[in-house]
Amino acid sequence: MRDPRYDVLFEPVKIGPVTAKNRFYQVPHCNGGGYRDPTAAAEMRRVKSEGGWGVIFTEQVEIHHSSEITPFIELRIWDEDDMPGLTKMADAIHSNGALAGVELAYSGTNGPNLYTREVPMGPMHSPILTFTSDPVQARAMDKQDIRNLRHWHKLAYRRAKRAGYDIMCLYGAHGFGILQHFLSRRTNQRSDEYGGSLENRARLLKELLSDARDEVGDSCAVAVRLSLDEMAGEQGFSNAELRDLIGLHAELPDIWDFAHGTWEACSGTSRFKPEGAQEDLIRGIKQLTSKPVVGVGRFTSPDLMVRQIKQGILDFIGAARPSIADPFLPNKIDEGRVEDIRECIGCNICVTGDMTQSLSRCTQNSSFMEEWRKGWHPERMKPAASARKILVVGAGPTGLSAAHRLGLRGYEVALSETSKELGGRVARECRLPGLSAWGRVRDYRQGQIEKMANVAVYRESKLAADDVFDLGFSDVAVATGSTWRRDGVARYHTLPINIDAGMPVFTPDDVMEGKLPAGHVVIYDDDHYYMGSVLAELLIAKGCHVSFVTPSTKIAEWSVNTLEQGQIQRRLLELGVEVMTSHAVVEVGSGSATMACAYTGRLSGISCDGVLLVTSRLPDDVLYTDLMAQKAKWGDSGIESVKAIGDAQAPAAIAWATYAGHRYAEEFDAADIGDALPFKREVAGLKN
Repeated sequence: MRDPRYDVLFEPVKIGPVTAKNRFYQVPHCNGGGYRDPTAAAEMRRVKSEGGWGVIFTEQVEIHHSSEITPFIELRIWDEDDMPGLTKMADAIHSNGALAGVELAYSGTNGPNLYTREVPMGPMHSPILTFTSDPVQARAMDKQDIRNLRHWHKLAYRRAKRAGYDIMCLYGAHGFGILQHFLSRRTNQRSDEYGGSLENRARLLKELLSDARDEVGDSCAVAVRLSLDEMAGEQGFSNAELRDLIGLHAELPDIWDFAHGTWEACSGTSRFKPEGAQEDLIRGIKQLTSKPVVGVGRFTSPDLMVRQIKQGILDFIGAARPSIADPFLPNKIDEGRVEDIRECIGCNICVTGDMTQSLSRCTQNSSFMEEWRKGWHPERMKPAASARKILVVGAGPTGLSAAHRLGLRGYEVALSETSKELGGRVARECRLPGLSAWGRVRDYRQGQIEKMANVAVYRESKLAADDVFDLGFSDVAVATGSTWRRDGVARYHTLPINIDAGMPVFTPDDVMEGKLPAGHVVIYDDDHYYMGSVLAELLIAKGCHVSFVTPSTKIAEWSVNTLEQGQIQRRLLELGVEVMTSHAVVEVGSGSATMACAYTGRLSGISCDGVLLVTSRLPDDVLYTDLMAQKAKWGDSGIESVKAIGDAQAPAAIAWATYAGHRYAEEFDAADIGDALPFKREVAGLKN
């Protein structure tokens, strides 16, 4: 039963000619599916509809072939060929009573047109502004171009309405899209009626919204998504200008949708952005218009959601990442199961799918984008197919995920853990600077397991192969994790480097166990994700002088994909970390480290008191190896299968670990599929 405190979240809210059944508003978000995997993307949205969201949007939908953002894979509404996929998604969203929203985008100065090879257009002559610095420029739009743009939008409105969408949203946030380019003096230096004053710079927005109302406003709501602050200095579109804009056109759209300036600022990781981080920028805007307002803030706490509504900050609780981590968040609040919410950890692994042109994934919700491909559901599992008893060894993210999901299936499970504390690597890493939210990976699964009578947990239970043989389990999942290497082997070095035996050398495991270096420390990072920079922060806080050495051209190179690389490098520089990019540590001597330029091989040295190697990991697979070596004993002990899963098989990020545990549970006791693919896929048909 729902807590009455949360009743306000379930009030219907009118948006122009349509009404949302509640205040839960899944704002547009990418998913790596787009035009390539439309059925997978549609089923993902259907599951959210099942989970109780009142409004569910598509991702960015490109309205015309003259502006597209290849290599990123979004949806398109270019012509009739795009209609079946869009219609399927709208139908999926409607399946449980949600309103279907479509985010219509013309990328302008953000669209390099690498696929269509059309010449990009924007408010002025300008290089294309993309993540990839494409050697392409946009030409300045003339009046006919603007008339054409209005016409293309009209076609998109009509098609979207025919496909079944209830809300048409014009996209001009995150620094993306033609609307923001016209609104910002940074990207609009025109001298005609579309440039100069705010009223002129907003003219295109006004025209496109008016056209939308004329075309579909009788039955569809019209929305606009804008940046709260472009965060681009004096020439950028500021929060003050946004408020002035609303003062000019307060009643023009049916709903105002706000995000932060850049995508990086809006979708910041929990390391840099707390829940509700945009409150100061959006507070007071609702009082400028009679139309409803939606904003975002990685909302997972229903108490914070209620405060946003009751204090008059928002009308709708906008969410992308929380809706991915738990598509059933609204239903769980409605059913009085707040403790069952699978909270977003703000790691931005979901974003990496878009950035790497692959299907998105989620650390907390391994079923994300596997709903159609593999038939996985975030809340339900197929029932057990036998009475087999399973031993899961290791209670890190993989073991916890496997035990939880096997428990949901109804199997009898024993989860053994060497230490007193559950969580494995997550338990250690969540104590590092900025990573406290990552503890939710452990907390959610531990909390769910504690409710299961068929899952027993054994702490401080280190098992060897002989112990396993004596326990009487039919199946063993070895989830014993991994250990950081201390020999320098990773990407740059595939063989161990020379290390003086008298030199203090540390690994991330040492630091997380409290064995800290002192004085001047060289961190050698050939991992390129978060660990090296987080440990640099920790050592600085402990009074060390830190030199950060990496073969990459930037710190934490892979975190470009999680939208935080710039913030990471900025923070380390501000903390006084000495940064040496494009260099590799090639030898550790007594009181020094020798480095080589990654391009020329030129050697240089640096005096130091210790070296911290953040390189690669090795599976802790002794138990698995021993069990496999004694396969002849399995029959006498009743063992039918032994499998290494997660880091014990191949170390990777935490999202890969939770996925491995989930997959083990899903596929346990399944029939052998032979050479068949373990997932469904869509293959484009041939056209003449």
